[in-house]
Amino acid sequence: MQRVRVSSQQVPVQKLGDSQMTLSPKFKLSALQSRLLDPLVETGLSLRGDPLIPGLPDDIALSCLLRLPVSSHSAAKTVCRRWYQLFGNKERFFTQRKEMGFQNPWLFVFAFHKCTGKIQWHVLDLVHHSWHTIPQMPCIDKVCPHGFRCVSFPFDGSLFVCGGVVYDADCPLNLVMKFDVQKNCWTVMKKMITARSFFASGVINGKIYVAGGNSTDLFELNSAEVMDPMKGTWYPIANMYTNMASYDAAVLDGKLLVTEGWFWPFYVVPRGQVYDPKTDHWENMADGLREGWTGSSVVIYGHLFVVTEHERTKLKVYDMNNDSWKTVGGTPLPEQICKPFSVNCSNSKIYVVGRNLHVAVGCISRWNETEKSPSFSVQWRVVGAPEAFSNLTPSSAQVIFA
Repeated sequence: MQRVRVSSQQVPVQKLGDSQMTLSPKFKLSALQSRLLDPLVETGLSLRGDPLIPGLPDDIALSCLLRLPVSSHSAAKTVCRRWYQLFGNKERFFTQRKEMGFQNPWLFVFAFHKCTGKIQWHVLDLVHHSWHTIPQMPCIDKVCPHGFRCVSFPFDGSLFVCGGVVYDADCPLNLVMKFDVQKNCWTVMKKMITARSFFASGVINGKIYVAGGNSTDLFELNSAEVMDPMKGTWYPIANMYTNMASYDAAVLDGKLLVTEGWFWPFYVVPRGQVYDPKTDHWENMADGLREGWTGSSVVIYGHLFVVTEHERTKLKVYDMNNDSWKTVGGTPLPEQICKPFSVNCSNSKIYVVGRNLHVAVGCISRWNETEKSPSFSVQWRVVGAPEAFSNLTPSSAQVIFA
């Protein structure tokens, strides 16, 4: 093959099929990476006897390597070709983790930069306490992060982002986007029937429910709809009794609870609605429940907990029998966790993400379990965030197992 001399002033343009065309180092590397990710290469290396870890059977070595946090994958890929095969393909890695029964809780935080407004997802491995990112969400620019609503299916490894609103245009969106942890990619789903922002959302019996919210010109909606993720189609359900946007929502005892929340100067008691999917019927929320719902909520041990935002940041729990709220005993929320909050939970732990993405992990203990109104206490600890997150504000948090 004839060599081609390239001057610093001119670069020759080669056509496909040109006998003189050669690959640049960049494309050679790309071709090599593609070949290394070929399953046939992995099979060949295995048959040739190249071990994953010298001195260990492959099954034991694989069990060890599948426990490495994602933050270590870039370095691990450089060890050898078989490690590159394992860590260079996220779908294959997480498929093997799932097959071997490995599932760690990850906290997905939907955040935005307080100066530029740019939205981004950051993920905290709750076992290794290491952070990593996921691919950019396929969304239009200049959107208000608070207008979206996020729900997840923790053990299926999927996350859904719905709705939203365009900055400075007061134009709500009916977008629906799904992130698959195993495939490490986003998929654009079928749109909602009605474009909406600042609405209620929740998952009941494997279906996603949305209700209320703002339409164009801040007009409040009363419509609601449901989607089965397996079918991907939205269907209307009964309308709420009142038009309202949602400050917070929760699923308790198979029902969707929706509150519009308190707003300064607190002259008007917030409205609340409860939807029962079994009867496709809405009803007004109990007075004590809606009046005391003063923050972001989670459901643990079948009880509704709220991290308050107007009462010196305490944790309280709703007593359904007395339609009242009780303060949860234990240590206060750590001072490092500053408003605004995003809250989620898993098993008996509550996760509160504050400004700069510092995370408070609260372990909830239950006492007097034989009584109708058990008592609870909480102990907090903080997982600090990197300095690079100092300008980030959380908008939503979801726990997913991967």
